[in-house]
Amino acid sequence: MINKHIFGIEDLDREDIIKIFEYAEEYHKYIQKRPVKTYDFLDGFTVLNLFFEPSTRTRISFEIAAQRLGANVVNFSKTGSSVAKGETLRDTILSLDAMKPDLIVVRNSEPFTPKFVSENSEACVINAGDGTHEHPTQALLDTFTMSQYKDTFEGLKVAIVGDILHSRVARSNILALNKLGAKVVLVGPPTLVPEAFTHMGVEVCYDFDKIIPDMDVIMMLRIQLERQKSGLFPSISEYHKLYALTEERIKRVKKDVLIMHPGPINRGVEFDGIVADGENSLILEQVTNGVVIRMALLTILLRGDIDAKDIN
Repeated sequence: MINKHIFGIEDLDREDIIKIFEYAEEYHKYIQKRPVKTYDFLDGFTVLNLFFEPSTRTRISFEIAAQRLGANVVNFSKTGSSVAKGETLRDTILSLDAMKPDLIVVRNSEPFTPKFVSENSEACVINAGDGTHEHPTQALLDTFTMSQYKDTFEGLKVAIVGDILHSRVARSNILALNKLGAKVVLVGPPTLVPEAFTHMGVEVCYDFDKIIPDMDVIMMLRIQLERQKSGLFPSISEYHKLYALTEERIKRVKKDVLIMHPGPINRGVEFDGIVADGENSLILEQVTNGVVIRMALLTILLRGDIDAKDIN
């Protein structure tokens, strides 16, 4: 059940996810034309983006979502902040909370930081990515995007390809897809996709070519180039050869396969450019849907009195 905070997909049930989709779908109806429709649902509310890690898509998406709902938005940057000068995280949160923000969006390299923020603040809290733990809003926008093209999640075959071991996006998507009834296959080198992930109710496969023809959705994950320097795979060229979605591999997919990536993408590593820009690619639609999903969450948390059917 959705209460005051969104810490992870783990805390949501299937009905919660569907409810979020219903709100997002209403906002989506009005996002296609410019100028995009705005609302006054959050007039007088203040949303604080508390980002301790660099971010482009997620931070700007939350900022635009809040502004389109009429909220005041304040962006916190670690650089030059009191945290950078040695203040403890708790003292920083207490000081910020004393300014009475209504909702805090938190991104941090340490797992469970959003929970810690909630314990030291009276504001609602949304997790925008905490270490390798979870990135719930990314999984919600990803699965919402799938729902716009597929009639049901029951039996939907979804491949998640890349560095699963270090990916909070993968973890949140696995949880969301399992709750919705999809069948998930994790693909990548054994060093980045340990067999232990099967305990999450997924299949693990090290042969990308073997599973490609059967997949309804293929989600590629960004490979951090420092992983190669750590010896987790031999070379970028070897990774591309075995696990990239190349121009050759795309010839073997289903006609209506959905190609996705949470971004930022590495052209020539996870994708050939022609695939990233191809007709099956939903990469930019994911970005668009990130705004409406976050608008939905802000509305649900801050204006529980507004029903999805009231959005018009």
